[in-house]
Amino acid sequence: MSAINACMHLFKPGDHIIAGHDIYGGTYRLFVSPFTDFGLKFTFVNMQDVENVRKAITPQTKCVWIETPSNPLLNLVDMQAIADVARGAGAITIADNTFMSPYFQRPFQQGVDIVLHSTTKYLNGHSDVVGGAIITRHQPHAERIGYIVNALGLACSPFDAWLVLRGVKTLGPRMEVHQRNALAVATALRQHPAVEKVYYPGLTDHPHHALAKRQMTGFGGMLSFDVKGGGAQAEKVMLAAKLYSMAESLGGVESLIEHPETMSHASMTAEARRGAGITDKTLRVSVGIEHQEDLIADLLGALDQASK
Repeated sequence: MSAINACMHLFKPGDHIIAGHDIYGGTYRLFVSPFTDFGLKFTFVNMQDVENVRKAITPQTKCVWIETPSNPLLNLVDMQAIADVARGAGAITIADNTFMSPYFQRPFQQGVDIVLHSTTKYLNGHSDVVGGAIITRHQPHAERIGYIVNALGLACSPFDAWLVLRGVKTLGPRMEVHQRNALAVATALRQHPAVEKVYYPGLTDHPHHALAKRQMTGFGGMLSFDVKGGGAQAEKVMLAAKLYSMAESLGGVESLIEHPETMSHASMTAEARRGAGITDKTLRVSVGIEHQEDLIADLLGALDQASK
């Protein structure tokens, strides 16, 4: 959130920012308030269709905020196409690349101007840091962001920075295991009778699978799924799981499960959540690096137990 906060200070009252309608709940909360109160203007659109971005542009548009895959439904947007539209309008693009990490996705190669990460997640990977990172390829942005971070007191401690650097050393091997386990779990979930839908771009029937293969080098360790029977059943599954800790975070070596409706996206209005496709039957899973067979058995067992 400090990194997002710093990025928003690149703009001034009256500036307009376009963002996805299905972004992380904490980002949505920060945009709606306090930054709307400070005079920035936001429009949330379904960015899966680049024409929605084009139609939302105004003379005051200064930024298009990209999150792909989205949190929690793993929707993808075409970064190259959006970057082209934004550039044509004189706006910059900022991409939150937390879900994929630089190991599986590099937005600069798609024309994005600024990339943002929650270092709390995959970059650190051990769930013992809270922080963020901003990377830009433009010197004026770098100088301005550096000034903002210093002026607002947003910088992390030296020890936290050291912990992230330690984690980066194992980023590649960890991401490979996260992805391998996530694909196996997603495949198993899709076959369970208590599961209504699985959201994972590595599945060939995911609506954005082809785009994922084009702009990503892997599919990551995040997935979501809808439980038949609604929120009550979803809660039972979440509480019955033993290897998946109930927590909002993600990207650590341990597996986590959470309920976006009441946890990570609770700050969004119910109307905004429904518009993004988030319902009370949705569960989000950060698949860790534990043994694949254990992860599958535990989650399928939780589904069976909840169905009794």
